[in-house]
Formats: sequence, C-alpha cells, structure tokens
Amino acid sequence: MFEIRGKNFYLDNKKVNVYSGAIHYFRVPHEYWRDRLEKLKAAGFNTVETYVAWNVHQPEEERWCFEGQADVFRFIRTAQEIGLYVIVRPGPYICAEWDFGGFPAWLLKYEGIRLRCYSEPYLSLVKRYFDELLPRLAPLQVSHGGPVIMMQIENEYGSYGRDKKYLSYLRDLIRQNGIDVPLFTSDGESKYHLSGGSLPEEFKVVNFGGFPQSSFHDLREYQPEKPLMCGEMWCGWFDHFREKHHHSAAAWSRRTFSKILQQFFEEDANFNFYMFHGGTNFGCMAGANYDGFYQPTTTSYDYDAPLNEYGDYTPKYFAMREALCKKQGIDPPLPPRPQTQKIGSVALGETASLAANVKNIGTHYFDHIPHYMEHYGQQHGLILYHTEIEGDYPDTSIFADGVHDIAYVYVNRKLAGKYDRSLPLTKQQRKHGVQALESFRFPIPAFCGKVEIDILVEGMGRINFNKQIYDRKGLANVCIGEQYVYDFDIYTLPVENLGKLVYDGASQYPAYLRGVFPASSKADCFIRLDGFTKGYVFVNGMNLGRYWNVGPQHTLYLPGVWLKETNEIVVLELEKCQKPCVEIIDHPVFR
Repeated sequence: MFEIRGKNFYLDNKKVNVYSGAIHYFRVPHEYWRDRLEKLKAAGFNTVETYVAWNVHQPEEERWCFEGQADVFRFIRTAQEIGLYVIVRPGPYICAEWDFGGFPAWLLKYEGIRLRCYSEPYLSLVKRYFDELLPRLAPLQVSHGGPVIMMQIENEYGSYGRDKKYLSYLRDLIRQNGIDVPLFTSDGESKYHLSGGSLPEEFKVVNFGGFPQSSFHDLREYQPEKPLMCGEMWCGWFDHFREKHHHSAAAWSRRTFSKILQQFFEEDANFNFYMFHGGTNFGCMAGANYDGFYQPTTTSYDYDAPLNEYGDYTPKYFAMREALCKKQGIDPPLPPRPQTQKIGSVALGETASLAANVKNIGTHYFDHIPHYMEHYGQQHGLILYHTEIEGDYPDTSIFADGVHDIAYVYVNRKLAGKYDRSLPLTKQQRKHGVQALESFRFPIPAFCGKVEIDILVEGMGRINFNKQIYDRKGLANVCIGEQYVYDFDIYTLPVENLGKLVYDGASQYPAYLRGVFPASSKADCFIRLDGFTKGYVFVNGMNLGRYWNVGPQHTLYLPGVWLKETNEIVVLELEKCQKPCVEIIDHPVFR
C-alpha cells in the first residue's frame, strides 16, 4: 500500500520519496515507450507521471480508442516492468499545451455547454468518460499489484475557478470507480491558487519553476502536517510560433539543477519534473494560449527537457542523473543514444490543388447560417465557406467575425486577403489592454450581378488554458458591407484525407505535393522545409504535424519506426513554396 502518514509517504510501511519525471504516452511513438522509460529510470527517478488525454480516447462521441498509441495501460505496465511507479492525471481537463486542454473537440458542438464546473450536461459526459477509463486503471493501482501510487483530481483548477462542488463531484466519481490510492490536487504555489483549486480534505501539491525553499512557503501554511511535493517542477518551457526557441545554456543547466535538487533533498521533499521528456504534438494536437491575442504552440514539444524531442541525452539529463544517483547511492547503466540518419533531397513531383479536390476529400453541407466546424462534426483541419451574392453594389467590403484562426479570402476565385489571428498586438495596444478583434474586412470593387466568395479557414490548436478554452474553429458571421450574408455551401476538409486526392499537376495553392524516398534504416530523421511557407507533412499516411516559416521550428521530427524501404511523403502547402523539394536531415533545426 502507498500511504500518506504525517509528513512522509510510505510504501509497504517503508518511508519513500517520490522522484518523478513527466512523460506523456500520447506524445511519444508507442514503439519508443520502453526506451524513454528506461532512460528515466537510468537518471535515478523512481516514478513516471503522465496525463490521460480524453480526446485521445474518445475522439468521437460514440467511439472509444484504447489500442496502439492510445494504450495507456500498456504504457503503465511497461513502467512497472522497468521498476517505476506511476502517477496518473486523468483530467478530464489536463491543459498540457495539448489541443483544447485534452477535452475532445466534439464537446463544442453543444452550444451552451459549460466546462470545468458543476453543470449537468458537462458532468454527464465526464461521467461517461470516467466510467469507461477508470475501471481499466483500477487494477493497475499499487493496492492491486500495479505501479500506480497516486491520482490527480482535475488540473490546476485554482488558475480557472473555485467550484468546490465540482471538485468534490470528480473526487467522488473517481472513488466510485474503484480508485483507492491517494488523490491530490495540483496548483500554483500561492495562496490564491490553493484557495480556489484545492479541497480541504485532499492532499495538495504545488507547481513552480523556481527554487523549492521559497516556492513551498504557502503550501506549508496551507498543509503543515503533510509531505512537501512539487507536482510540476518546470525544468524547461514550450514554444509558440513566432517566438524564440526555449533553450538554456549547458553550464546554467548544470549549476541550476544541482542547486534545485540539493534544496529538494534538504527539505526531504518530493517532486515531479515537468517535462522529463516532452516529445511531439503529432497531427493537429498542439494547443494554444491566449494573452490578448492567440498564441499557437509548435508541433515540437521538445520543452528544453532533459531528454530531448527524439529521446537523446542533454546536459540537463546528466546534471539530474549525477545528483539523483549520488543521493540514492546507485549507478544504473545508460541505455544507448538514438540513431539518426540523413536521407537527402526528396523531389515532390506530383501536385493536387485543394480547389480541384474539395469535393473529393471534403464533406458538403448546405447551411443558411454559417457555423463553426465542430457543429458539422469536424475535429481538425480546414473548413471552406462558399457563397454567391447577387445585387447592385458600389465599392464595398467582405467582413467576417469570430475568425479562428487563419483565413484565406477569395473573391471570384482570386485571393483578396489573408487574416491571421496569431499576429501579436503592438506594445501600445497591450499597454491599453486591447484584445485581438478576431475579424477581417477586405474590399470588393463595385459590381452589378453576382460575386462569388470563398473563405478557407484553417483551425490551428485550440486554446488549452484560461477562460478562452471555448475555442471553436471556423467563423461566426459573414457580411457584405454591413449586411449579413446567408446561404452557404460548406465543406469540412480534414487535412488527413489523402486517399481520394487526384493529382492533376496544377500549380495553384493551396496544394498537396507528393514524392517518394527510400530509407535503408529505421533511424530517426527530420524533414527540413526551407522555401515552404505553411502547412502539414505526411509520411506513409502519418501526420507529422504543422510547419510554418515564422519559426522557431524549421524541421519536423520523423520517427524511424514509421519508415519503410520505400516511403510516400505528402506536403500540404497552404500558401506557396519556392521549390517543390524537401531535405531529410539527421538533426532538428530551431532558430
């Protein structure tokens, strides 16, 4: 049994400290789970922590997924085989810089839904999810012979609300599904966060990125007779598009981590380093933040973590390993480093324009009033709004509001303008508390007769933190001048629908570009996209994620386990490329 007694943790009546590192099974190809967990163990950690992402396991309301990449139970059993304990954070909300904070996108088809509070429509869906997930996790608890020692209630709730009835409901629902290990809430280290996000009778941990002696101050007052624990010790940070890549100097890492760990040891405190290994936001699963304007997260979740995106060692890793192993008097062997390979240039000789393939890959709806993509059952990708306006108009404009996130506006098949929700505000705007308008207006010359309007909207990552999480994708309204426009042909366009593409050789963008390349090994590699602008890359049908030349990420990680002797690569380029050719190299590029 794992228990909390006074200021210590006990396992089978022996005092233990929890030295944990975060690895998210959904961000790491399942073929690499064992390798990453072995490297965690070799660094001196005794526990792995993972979120459980609801949208991975219930991607559609009537479909469950617990196989392959979604087999969290195999991840947990693998950890046990290696000799690690497990902390599980099942949500339903997880943040994690993951699309919609782990919520499935189909929740947003319910117009009036209220998330993260005691609201019956929402709670009925949470209950259905927990009733499916938790009975499968229950046999994996340490009390049943498994490795799971603790489980979290919600996630950093004090940064969002203070609905104690909601937190109590989740706690009771977890217990009713057979979970008997200690539960905990996790919040920022201040009294403000602890006041809103905790339950008086449940164990509390705090999250911070500083030094333990000062960061534990308010937790001691709130919970003086329980173990000290940092639920997320931020040992790096994630990247947004358009921002600098987070990377700390090697000397700073060694010096800082030695001091941080020494303070933990002096306090006899417990910790979970977030992230130990970040991994990748494959597909369309990167989230976003909002700070007056929209801030999408990159595909890479390298996080400047001790183990980098493709599982290689960093100076942070060795700093942690030295301190943790010395503390415990152990010297475990190091697993081998990952192998990478350079394949070279790959020509993309076939093209398929999106405009010519809309009916092949899309699903058509006729709607009097335009709606967001979730209304039509679409989770990710592109959505096209087409309408025809007849009349006698002087010089006017096309207007849309509630635009999430990138819109390409065509008038009579010609590009009239592009709207980008992620453009940062000016310093003056931010100083005065201006919020992004999330609308566009582009001119239309005078016409008498008919004009065709096409608005192609790309949904980037859904906001995963704070009150803007109701982040539906597409647009809300369209106007000509100040008149609302009605009657639309709408096409939902999931970007992964590759099988029905007709490659017609057209040079019009947006377009899919296709090529093939050989691979002589299963070593990892990276797709470099110099000369491309914005889009997605698919290799053998696997969506590697989004690329964008605004940086800081300029390559996409291609796990070697997804390679074959002969491989198909498809690039969906939304704007333009200088040359239809990519480079496959042996290292990532950030700048």
